[in-house]
Amino acid sequence: MTSENLKIANRVEIRTVIINFLLTAVQFVIGLLAGSAALISSAIHTLSDGATTIIVIIGVNVAGKKSDKSHQYGHERFESVASLIMAVILAIVGFGIGYSAVSEIINISRGGEYEPMSMEIAALIIAGLTIAAKEWMFWYTRAAAKKINSTALMADAWHSRSDAMATVGAFLGILGVKMGFPILDSVAGLIICVFIVKTAFDIFREATNQMVDKACSPETLEKLEALISEQDGVMGIDVIRTRIFGAKIFVDIEIAADGSLSLHEAHKIAENVHDAVEAAFSEVKHCMVHVNPAT
Repeated sequence: MTSENLKIANRVEIRTVIINFLLTAVQFVIGLLAGSAALISSAIHTLSDGATTIIVIIGVNVAGKKSDKSHQYGHERFESVASLIMAVILAIVGFGIGYSAVSEIINISRGGEYEPMSMEIAALIIAGLTIAAKEWMFWYTRAAAKKINSTALMADAWHSRSDAMATVGAFLGILGVKMGFPILDSVAGLIICVFIVKTAFDIFREATNQMVDKACSPETLEKLEALISEQDGVMGIDVIRTRIFGAKIFVDIEIAADGSLSLHEAHKIAENVHDAVEAAFSEVKHCMVHVNPAT
């Protein structure tokens, strides 16, 4: 990651942390005063969003370091490590909220005591403002993630989206309480749990794929093959392998060329293929080209 991209990532994430912690404080205070389990659950989710954003900041900055003797292929996978940590934290938070919500639903359904909610209007307003803020954060972070091709930043963007959707559940739960259905507040907490766990699973799956050298998408592979075939002197593609390395891709290619060419001429063809691939695909960190004599 270039220094300019690193500055963009840090700027976006620092703003995200500040907004998340402000939202957490407001949601938690109003949730306690109003007696809304859904709003308190949403506050906990927002707090986890802020905490995981700090992890993303650390991961992105470490991933942006240049190659060294100990990490000769670079540090890009630290973004994937940050995403994995984020997924685990999200899953723990999600299951915790789900457990509390199920316990409260069972308690109410058995005729247990339920503390009436107060300040419903204030709680609804805060929930609405949170939805708007988190949705804006999603689009803001997503745009930056696409611009600098950061998987950790994109994971954080989707975390914000899940928080927005979860707060929609809180909003409906509070509205249900106001309409005389107190159990809906706990049901909303259960909905929030589902959104959080689903987001955690998606982030974990994507990060895992980046850690185990998964090949790039068929669409990217098709574009690579088309570009390579267009280069002068290339008579065919014998082998092409790709592996995802954090937010980057490594490409190994074996091309076929005229066997009567000199070493210098064959090397020039390979060099042209190498330069064309790295120029056309910004996500390619390195391209290795081997030349075979055409049969």
